[in-house]
Amino acid sequence: MRVLTIYAHHNPRALCHAILERFCAGLADAGHTNEIVDLHAIGFNPVLGDRDGPNWIDGSVPDDVLEHMNVEASLDAAAGSPVRRWLLKRWVGGRDARGIVQKLHAKGGPKDVAEQQAKVASAQALVFIAPMYFVGFPAILKGWIERVFTLDFAFGLTADGWRGDLAGRIPLLKHDKALVMQTTIFDQRSYEAGLKDAITVLVDEFALRFPGIARVDREYFYAVYGADAAQRAAYLERAYTLGREF
Repeated sequence: MRVLTIYAHHNPRALCHAILERFCAGLADAGHTNEIVDLHAIGFNPVLGDRDGPNWIDGSVPDDVLEHMNVEASLDAAAGSPVRRWLLKRWVGGRDARGIVQKLHAKGGPKDVAEQQAKVASAQALVFIAPMYFVGFPAILKGWIERVFTLDFAFGLTADGWRGDLAGRIPLLKHDKALVMQTTIFDQRSYEAGLKDAITVLVDEFALRFPGIARVDREYFYAVYGADAAQRAAYLERAYTLGREF
């Protein structure tokens, strides 16, 4: 199986990195191919900004929604300087809102996003390895999802979807599975008291399954700060097994 592993931890000496290494060793021993994207190592910019606009608009937007978007005025406000506004006016070339949207979408999004999307598209399965921060992913990984899982790549929208109906989201990802592996500060009891349910809805369901990933599995490595040597060894063995049995 072709696996893409997205890794997000700033410290190469953290247990999270050792988990990554053991998991990848298990994958290799099982005969899988695996590409690792170390978000901190590549300096991925997680901030969704104006440059990402072409990835978040397309011709499916209904006329009534498009009218409220004030597309040209929004682009003008983002342009900033008089020179950039003049260049924008030339680029718009008198087009109406629909024409601007078509040209904007055809322009395409940033190169760094396109590179990540190509990696995602070529994989059969996705793996995310990261610490747990505030009941979710670290900002750099959350931003990776926000910038990479875009309209027309990870999902589409029906007319009702543009108007706010969650059922109007069209899944576009075709991956067989995703595995999420996260280290935590707090223990298993804390997560089973309700945190796991929230994470399942917000991350596993909304961010991964709704865009089309067929199956999402999750593994917690609990209370790593307080884990003794034996517990850490058990966590590393578990990481290897998850790769070996992937």
